[in-house]
Amino acid sequence: MATAVLMPALSPTMLEGKLAKWLVNVGDKVSSGDVIAEIETDKATMEVEATDDGIIGKIIISDGTDSVAVGTQIAFILEEGEDISAIHVTTTPAVAISSQTPATPVAANNAPQTTATIGSSDNRIKASPLARRIAAQNNIDLKNVTATGTNNRIVKSDIDAVIAGGGQNNTQQTKQSAPQTAQNIIGGGMSDAEILTTYNADDYELVPVDGMRKIIAKRLLESKTTIPHFYVSADIELDALLKLRTQLNNRSPEGNGAYKLSVNDFVIKAVAVALQQIPDANVTWTTAGMLKHKYSDVGVAVSVEGGLFTPVIRRAEQKSLVVISNEMKDLAKRARSRKLMPQEYQGGTTAVSNLGMFGVKNFSAIVNPPHASIFAIGAGEQRAIVRDGALAIATVMSATLSVDHRAVDGALGAELLQAFKKLIEDPMGLLL
Repeated sequence: MATAVLMPALSPTMLEGKLAKWLVNVGDKVSSGDVIAEIETDKATMEVEATDDGIIGKIIISDGTDSVAVGTQIAFILEEGEDISAIHVTTTPAVAISSQTPATPVAANNAPQTTATIGSSDNRIKASPLARRIAAQNNIDLKNVTATGTNNRIVKSDIDAVIAGGGQNNTQQTKQSAPQTAQNIIGGGMSDAEILTTYNADDYELVPVDGMRKIIAKRLLESKTTIPHFYVSADIELDALLKLRTQLNNRSPEGNGAYKLSVNDFVIKAVAVALQQIPDANVTWTTAGMLKHKYSDVGVAVSVEGGLFTPVIRRAEQKSLVVISNEMKDLAKRARSRKLMPQEYQGGTTAVSNLGMFGVKNFSAIVNPPHASIFAIGAGEQRAIVRDGALAIATVMSATLSVDHRAVDGALGAELLQAFKKLIEDPMGLLL
């Protein structure tokens, strides 16, 4: 019996992805567990495994196809001697869709083979699976939607334009007169089309943004406009930490077990311990209630080409500085090659963004939901300070804590930053 290979859901929130590359050809023999394709989400490149033994009988979705909805048939694995002509191929996701209930992603192994009820004429119109899904949910006839995608294909933004217009037909919209939807209106209320007309077309290059950049823009816009931020800052002396760091690094063995601790490793551990000391700040806001976390799962911003990841050090308060250092190096390396698993960068209870390595003195970071806080770490530099009534020189860094005011009040945020400051200035406590 033929087995359909479906577009898998790599995370609970994934709705679609890009089929980047097939690693097999029609006629190839495969065994269960063999890697047969690579798919890309907004964050990572992941592998698709064969779910059964057999022969690749048909490849439905070709290399490089964007916006493939979760549950879509992408290939078929046949038993020996089985004929592909007897197999029914669908082009809609294996997800039940109604106009009242939003579609839910279904894992490839248990997705029912059903199709969306959109209308026979609509199935002949070029449209992305996600666009079809949203159109079905909102009772929008695809025949009356103007396509702005590649090869006259209807994409999600075209459906959004119709919805933004009150569900009316949108046949007069064109690429040159982009609709003012929530996705293309930015600062000042200007639409994409209005921005483009502001500049001479010969004076710029329009560089398309990838899925990661779009998700970053969406999430940060939501965070800044829906989360009431407040900020507390402190100057923190580093000399004791730098001395301890040198002593510990000098004790590093050669070969296996060797380590080289960074200031950021101490920062991650200090954040984790501070949250344990101030547990009321180790929370996540939801309308159903406050999530009070037992452990300190610290996300750490890692810059990658075209965006950033925030891989998470789980239960960082329980780990040694050496373990944190080695784990962070591994996560950062795989983040830069987009090889992280979703569970390695999702969740977390707080985050650290360190721009000190770039010489930035201080800055304020945007809270990354579902976190309620983020620590922005500046560069350590020698400064003149007053100690016991006399001038002295100390290595000082500025740290700013951004907080979701719905979950953490000002005094509590100040307590958290104070606990962090104390741990950095007296770092022996991080070794206990």
